[in-house]
Amino acid sequence: MTKMHEMEIHAVVPCAAEQHALSERVSRQRIARAKAAFNTRRVDLFKCKGLVAGEVLPSAGDLVLARVAKLGQHPRIELADGRRSRLFVGDEIIVCFGARYAPDQYTVEVPDDLGPCALAASGGLAGRVVSHHASMRRATAIAPLGLLADGNGNVLNVRDAALPHRADEPARRPQVIAVIGSSMNAGKTTTAAYLIRGLVAGGLRVAATKVTGTGSGADVWFMADAGASPVLDFTDAGLVSTCGIAPAEVRRVFRSLMAHATDSGADVVIVEVADGLYQRETSQLLHSDLFRQWVDAVIFAAPDAMSAVAGVAMVTAMDLPLLGISGAISASPLASSEAQQASGVAVLTIDMLCNPDFCTPLVFSAHPRLTKALANGR
Repeated sequence: MTKMHEMEIHAVVPCAAEQHALSERVSRQRIARAKAAFNTRRVDLFKCKGLVAGEVLPSAGDLVLARVAKLGQHPRIELADGRRSRLFVGDEIIVCFGARYAPDQYTVEVPDDLGPCALAASGGLAGRVVSHHASMRRATAIAPLGLLADGNGNVLNVRDAALPHRADEPARRPQVIAVIGSSMNAGKTTTAAYLIRGLVAGGLRVAATKVTGTGSGADVWFMADAGASPVLDFTDAGLVSTCGIAPAEVRRVFRSLMAHATDSGADVVIVEVADGLYQRETSQLLHSDLFRQWVDAVIFAAPDAMSAVAGVAMVTAMDLPLLGISGAISASPLASSEAQQASGVAVLTIDMLCNPDFCTPLVFSAHPRLTKALANGR
């Protein structure tokens, strides 16, 4: 069995509800002193009465109290309130076990014991590193002390604090624009945030969701700072990460987050789909009928012309309405010109996206020819 196959099994199959004997009682004061990560923000940590340790199999989303053993790539942790707290060796932190798919950083699996592991994302994902990008330092090492549990020995998990699942069809649907891309760090969140800014400046009410990825506050706060309200992500649906989850679970998360976002009365919902088109969960969602039923059009984020042209071809093959290309490529006039000439699709800069006179007709046209005309100033 391959490491990635093992990771998928751990990520997809949750442990059945099971009561454990507490190995150690934990005071409220100790919980309050521990640095609780972003991914734990929905969980009532004061339900924790003790730790479960010893021979126990962790599941994705389980909360774990751990001690920082050695600092590495992540010397800070994103707290539940948004602050990035500097870590010190010996700090006790509250994080969640999970899997991670990050080509620019780490591939991570949920471990099969409570042995030493890594803080593999600053939002609070703990796991066993399978591989990493050559540019990454060794991950920050942590020593799990035990899984957090209530007084009955039930392990606390982020899924227990999720928003209520929604599968209903809303009476009124907003305009829905998805931002997808070629890869991690293609500029998807920046594209989404500046588009939000432009729409809000134009007097529209905008909600935002990030439906796949690894839990982190940075993208959520960026979109909130741009003016979106509410901003929801998959951690609100009970997942610390979407890596390795089943296709039906990806669709469940998407459907539920869209229903909650629609409840806000938003005129527009901006949806960010993490990673690139080859990433398994992203690909499955984009190819689903559910995605087409909800999404009116997409913007494709790319770092360079070749990625942009390849992405346009793939989006066209999936029959998704394309409003334009954006992302990191838009910072380079030359690369933008290459992409636009080769693909016939407009490259949208952040100045365009945050201009309400441009972005409002763009979003409500959902028509690529009009997008190109607007980009050319006609």
